[in-house]
Amino acid sequence: MALNRRRNSGPPQKDTPNFRVNNEIRIPKVRLVGENVDEPGVYSTSEAIKMADRLDLVEISPKADPPVCRITDYQKFLYQQKRKQKELKSKAVKVIVKEIRFGPNTDDHDYNFKLKHAEKFLSEGAKVKAYVFFKGRSILFKEKGEILLLRFAQDLEEFGKVEQLPKLEGKRMIIFLSPKKVKK
Repeated sequence: MALNRRRNSGPPQKDTPNFRVNNEIRIPKVRLVGENVDEPGVYSTSEAIKMADRLDLVEISPKADPPVCRITDYQKFLYQQKRKQKELKSKAVKVIVKEIRFGPNTDDHDYNFKLKHAEKFLSEGAKVKAYVFFKGRSILFKEKGEILLLRFAQDLEEFGKVEQLPKLEGKRMIIFLSPKKVKK
């Protein structure tokens, strides 16, 4: 019994949206918009392709009724689309997560040292992932680890808020803190 499978015609192309162009548009009527159109409106596809003359008829919004097309140079259109995507990507917020590690029997001096680092991270806008790492038989001191993390969260209350309460995952007890929004 043979299975019908499509074969890849090459490496997958990411970030290249598929726009139908000229004769690939098989819908009987399209809506024309853009600078290169004298009168925007609904036209038959063959008429729209004739109007495109030396440029290309590019389907912008295929789900509209009728689909929206623009008369433009296809390569220039693709370039502008990529530029818009790149601009949006650069404006996206990047979340930075800083990790702070404790032992179940962390001394006060070490605790205060790490607390200052966490304050700095939160004030810079980064999230903080604090965890207590249990080695060997120290897993017996789960309560100590939980108390340590809750104290840590309480001491950082003015800089950040708890995103996830202490949770034991394997040999680590983890807590997440996110920065408080600064009011302007």
